[in-house]
Amino acid sequence: MKNRFLSPCLFLGLFLNLFLSLFLAGSTFARDAEPSNQDLHSKPSNDPNDPNSLTDTNSPTDTNSPTDTNTTDLLTDLLLVDENPAAQPVAYTFKSTRVINTHSIENVAAGVLDFRIMHRFGAINGGWYELWGLDQASMRMSLDYGITPRLMVGGGRSNVGKSYDGFVKYKIIRQREGGRGAKPISLSYVAGTILSAQRWADPERKNYFSSRLSYYHQLLLAKKISADLSLQVTPTLLHRNLVSGPEIPNTLMAIGTGGRIKVGPRVSLNADYIWVPKAEVLGTRNSLSLGVDIETGGHVFQLHLTNSRGLNEAQFIADTRGNWNDGSIYFGFNLSRVFTVREPR
Repeated sequence: MKNRFLSPCLFLGLFLNLFLSLFLAGSTFARDAEPSNQDLHSKPSNDPNDPNSLTDTNSPTDTNSPTDTNTTDLLTDLLLVDENPAAQPVAYTFKSTRVINTHSIENVAAGVLDFRIMHRFGAINGGWYELWGLDQASMRMSLDYGITPRLMVGGGRSNVGKSYDGFVKYKIIRQREGGRGAKPISLSYVAGTILSAQRWADPERKNYFSSRLSYYHQLLLAKKISADLSLQVTPTLLHRNLVSGPEIPNTLMAIGTGGRIKVGPRVSLNADYIWVPKAEVLGTRNSLSLGVDIETGGHVFQLHLTNSRGLNEAQFIADTRGNWNDGSIYFGFNLSRVFTVREPR
């Protein structure tokens, strides 16, 4: 068993090493501590109601630039100092709108379109005959769009289950620190619908369109603890109209957790885990995914290993079958490219 698992792990290690070497050789990494990604976040504005505002509009500024300094000028400057400035919003809790599988607290900026490909190969314990899973592929393509700085919508199609999905994400609270109106966490709400277009297993019986539908609701609670560490908790309610038997519940509760550890100017280690209390009843496992995020301007690459083959919430929450212990895990990547459709006002 150890030898069976060791071979695919060595293969994937060499594959990742080659991929990263080629990628990093052609990439220019920023020297700043946290590079700016204007495509993901809106440009700073002076609107105090804009969650992306990075300026304190309550602090008056002196538009005159005196050439000399005197006692009156110094006294005026002292009087103009705001002893309790407005708190500043915390940016870049995550670098993408997905941790790995699950939604992250981030939104795409208003007027920005995010084209995303989620790609997953077969199980690595398939051995040499299946090239450790590289012979198979699951894929989801999606488009996400920022309507306002707080509201985004998205939809995609996956070849797993011939499924279509759509969602709405709204940012309720954005974490702010350092002054008046500070908020310790960020909070968003996500609601989504999933449609399975797969052919009916028994077309002779009476089948209902509603049986193809599943729904989910999520609260995303996240905190950027430091410049290098972010954590998120995601309580989730999932409802599937059609299940495989009377002993399987239609409605499931789940709790997702996610995290990001920054290890370089544009590189981070990410993880997400989804705990489903009724996983034993379903005959499934909890989803665990580990990955690396690499950001280069308008692109975000996410390389990961996961025990979930499915690519939407109904699949990786309620139908994860892979087992990390026996190598039935999947190597994959997420690729995101953003386009500015409408310039912010």
